[in-house]
Amino acid sequence: MNVEEEVGRLKEEIKRLGIPQGDGSYKVTFGVLFNDDRCANIFEALVGTLRAAKKRKLLTYDGELLLQGVHDNVEITLKPEAASSDVPVKS
Repeated sequence: MNVEEEVGRLKEEIKRLGIPQGDGSYKVTFGVLFNDDRCANIFEALVGTLRAAKKRKLLTYDGELLLQGVHDNVEITLKPEAASSDVPVKS
């Protein structure tokens, strides 16, 4: 799976696990993503995929490197334009 596919799947998982906001964005905590069984099976390197999505300005969160346990309560926000632009994921 390439980075673009992983970022697309990450967007889907944030929408599945996150809470929709009035502006069209979705919010989820790092702990919820990290501890989800489905995410664990999809993402070999969740933190790397989050960083790639942040670099592409699709989502925001405080800090650079998120660590399980220490950053479980860090809120990750999938931006509205990223949430509405669904890119087909190749199988």
